Amino acid sequence: QVQLVESGGGLVQPGGSLRLSCAASGSIFGIRSMGWYRQAPGKERELVAAIISGGSTHYGDSVKGRFTISRDNPNITVYLQMNSLKPEDTAVYYCNIETVTMNYWGQGTQVTVSS
Repeated sequence: QVQLVESGGGLVQPGGSLRLSCAASGSIFGIRSMGWYRQAPGKERELVAAIISGGSTHYGDSVKGRFTISRDNPNITVYLQMNSLKPEDTAVYYCNIETVTMNYWGQGTQVTVSS
């Protein structure tokens, strides 16, 4: 059974940095993309960043230039480096791995940006 385990969330001051990690356990084949989404209270879940199987990356407009997504293919791990964090980045961040046949989600990790 596949599980995605996220880590790295927490409380940080505005302007600070955090690095999220998501490690997959179990066998996953035919990965199309690995990415991060977030959901703030009262808002819909939105794409933060994704990295496609060929290596291209996509970012939400609000995080471009501040966040960087990367991956470790052999270990099926995806990272999100978040710099210059703002209070509006506060949300639960979810890891996602999409394959040809399945869509896997992590349990979410809370990121709070506050002074």
